[in-house]
Amino acid sequence: MTGRVYKSTGSWYTVKTKLGQTYECRIKGKFRLKDIKSTNPIAVGDFVDFELDTKSDQETGVINTIHDRQNYIVRKSVNLSKQTHIIASNIDQVFLLVTIDNPPTFTSFIDRFLVTAEAYDIKAVLLFNKIDTYDQDTLDEVRYLAHVYRQIGYECIGISATTGKNLDQVKSLMEGKVSMFTGHSGVGKSTLVNAIEPTLDLKTKAISMQHMQGQHTTTFAEMFDLSFDAKIIDTPGIKGFGVVDMEKEEIGDYFPEFFALKQNCKFNNCLHIEEPKCAVKEALEKDEIAASRYKSYVQIVEGDEEHYRTDIWNQE
Repeated sequence: MTGRVYKSTGSWYTVKTKLGQTYECRIKGKFRLKDIKSTNPIAVGDFVDFELDTKSDQETGVINTIHDRQNYIVRKSVNLSKQTHIIASNIDQVFLLVTIDNPPTFTSFIDRFLVTAEAYDIKAVLLFNKIDTYDQDTLDEVRYLAHVYRQIGYECIGISATTGKNLDQVKSLMEGKVSMFTGHSGVGKSTLVNAIEPTLDLKTKAISMQHMQGQHTTTFAEMFDLSFDAKIIDTPGIKGFGVVDMEKEEIGDYFPEFFALKQNCKFNNCLHIEEPKCAVKEALEKDEIAASRYKSYVQIVEGDEEHYRTDIWNQE
């Protein structure tokens, strides 16, 4: 039998067949995935083959094959620096929820996420949530950030999950696709998903005032079928996003505005940091690329994993 993984709880996987039947499945033996040191061999979104286990009282399945993935999105495992965690696979697009405060989403986090999406060829859309709660200064900040990312080519939508503002735009982008929703804890993912599909009734939690960070309400990624020909993958809140397995020389290729200038650099293997006659640095000096993007790039190239949660938004 063949199905798609809708939920993973670490040892058991909820698999749904094309006919809509769901089975709780486990893995047969140990899976060794090619070239991926992953803490989770099977991810939500995977297509798998399984056989029914007739020995147990309940009808469960045993997964014996994982189909090749169209794509997947990974992050560094929280505790094991050499290992990765596959968040989800076979995704058409990812929506990154951004809030300016309550909790703050820093540009370093946004850029790391976008680099990963570019590297795995997944379309990314930025959703600036909670715009109904912002004063004029904060709205100006949203407009500036949206301008920065639109210039690069990313779609940016200002939304309010509580008032429903611009959710029709989000839904139209989702039709006929598998969409992943992600962002820091507390940015309003579950509230947004509930607004898009109220029957799901996902759990939401208030922001922890002590730390101004969201409390984790989703502990495992899970896929849902929606009523308007769309699938959604809801993910746990992510605090930091460490970039995985990229050579220094290729990182600039995942910044589209850097890649567009690369041919004008004096050196083919220009890292855009120390080299002379670098088109990227020249564009930076002319304010043709955003300083925050360049700072993010340098942090990633230099492997600065300690500071990717800190604010580079207004540092000098």
